[in-house]
Amino acid sequence: MSETKLVVLDDDPTGSQTVHGCLLLTRWDADTLREALLDAAPLFFVLTNTRGMDAARAMKLTREVCRNLKVALQDLSHSGRVIEPIMISRSDSTLRGHYPVETDVIAEELGPFDAHFLIPAFIEGGRITRASVHYLLVDGEPVPVNETEFARDSVFGYTHAFLPDYVEEKTRGRTRAGQVERFSLAEIRSGCLERLLALSGNVACAVDAESQADLDTFARDLKAAAGLGKRFLCRGAAGIVSALAALPPQPVAPEDMRGHVRDGRPGAVLVGSHVDKTTRQLQQLLQEPDVAPVEVDVSRLPDQAQGLLKCVLDGIAAARTRGVTAVIYTSRTEHTFADEQTRLAFGERVSSFLMEIVHRLPADIGFLISKGGITSNDVLSQGLSLRTARVLGQILPGCSVVRCPGDHPLFPELPVVIFPGNVGDDGALATVYRRLAKPVSAGTRATASR
Repeated sequence: MSETKLVVLDDDPTGSQTVHGCLLLTRWDADTLREALLDAAPLFFVLTNTRGMDAARAMKLTREVCRNLKVALQDLSHSGRVIEPIMISRSDSTLRGHYPVETDVIAEELGPFDAHFLIPAFIEGGRITRASVHYLLVDGEPVPVNETEFARDSVFGYTHAFLPDYVEEKTRGRTRAGQVERFSLAEIRSGCLERLLALSGNVACAVDAESQADLDTFARDLKAAAGLGKRFLCRGAAGIVSALAALPPQPVAPEDMRGHVRDGRPGAVLVGSHVDKTTRQLQQLLQEPDVAPVEVDVSRLPDQAQGLLKCVLDGIAAARTRGVTAVIYTSRTEHTFADEQTRLAFGERVSSFLMEIVHRLPADIGFLISKGGITSNDVLSQGLSLRTARVLGQILPGCSVVRCPGDHPLFPELPVVIFPGNVGDDGALATVYRRLAKPVSAGTRATASR
């Protein structure tokens, strides 16, 4: 008798933004994967961070994870524990990422699959799909994602919000728009099990959803088809992950996450994301009392790295002396690059510098907020050197809280907020800070406002 486990290959660490109680892996050797397969939670995430890589590196790493997963599954099978994984290639809800590179590799290594589904709807983040067109809700109004800043991404840009056309664009015509199967809202809501059972040949499918109920309904039919022997691969945002996991409500309410802060002490905020939304959120955060701005002027990298590091660490130390939270953020000036490789190399240089800052944060900080998907992945895997971490839940829709283990050499039991760059309204970062920070007294607030 086999059992199922949701295995999520996450191209940045934000896919856990709708679940709780599960493991995040920053290592993917066979032993670590075996540990996660045997964990009591119905799912786990492998944080590949491939969105911060070029296509060749993303392909190589995805293949490595899949092959190690096969070894772990075979070892468990030989010991009498047969696990059938349901594979999810978790990516951005605004269509950025290495598609079809990652789904192609997963199919080559773990297939054959009967279909792969594009399911980018993420209701908490204001992303819906209607009539196969993917939208971002802006002030309550649906805007096709190809008309947003995300479609102009210098690495993952695209021109189509109509998913069949997006597939044709990204596969460079290998899959024509007319070959993409479309699952409409009406069909999903009335039930689509029979149609799912008829799919074959790893056909590409575009899935509509305007609510979490739509995703939940589709997930039930998909799991029913899988139980009857069909093999599927999902490429989607966090919404389909939670729909397939079908977890109960998280045990700690978002408003009560302050209870995880170490001794109620001030923390640190690290802002690496550079999208316009993040900049607006940062501006509002810096208006909060009991925060100290510490800018990282990335134009000084790499030539003046040591001097810049000393300047930043002095700013953090000054904030600690004052008993306030240091907000460490990269300079907001725009940079242009000759090509994708140069842009990625610059991003890696900046990230490496930020991780050096994380290594040197005061050991007694109460919490850490990491803003940006790639930044957060690096914080977990490099800055904090975590092999695994467990998700406590969400402090805000789309923003997960994980905790360092009790035996961590630098920050035992430190709560860390994973805050994606493209999530939340302009006040969201300030809201998360307020939910973790010790309440400011009226006198302190008055002093801070002068």
